[in-house]
Amino acid sequence: MFCRNCGKNLVGSPDICPGCGAKPLSGTKFCNACGATTTAITEICKKCGTRLLTAPATYISPKSRLVTSLLALLLGMFGAHRLYIGKIGTGVAMLILTILGVATIWHCFLGLVFLIPVGVWTLVDFITAVSGNEEDSEGRPIKNW
Repeated sequence: MFCRNCGKNLVGSPDICPGCGAKPLSGTKFCNACGATTTAITEICKKCGTRLLTAPATYISPKSRLVTSLLALLLGMFGAHRLYIGKIGTGVAMLILTILGVATIWHCFLGLVFLIPVGVWTLVDFITAVSGNEEDSEGRPIKNW
């Protein structure tokens, strides 16, 4: 087996390539069977005729797209969906902005300065979650319903 990122010949099936430090099947530059140079769109190696392997399904997030979408729809202003997928920093930021917006809206309309951007942010996150383009904190796509 060869690393698809750097082309190094690998012994066994290691999780990380000792040559480049990447996951062996995450690259697109080399054939995993013979090590020949390929491109990102190559499906079959010109040199050996092997169908090129891609990253396994383990690179898909174990988080649920349905749960992420529902949390974004129902509790999105509070950042619940971001906390669920492991994006703690931005989830807490959404929560703080929503609390500031609600706390200041009764005194003046300054609260809208906080609430409108968080509302737009929530809408974008909801659409991204429903479409399957949201990623968890480790960069894995959330695809499974």
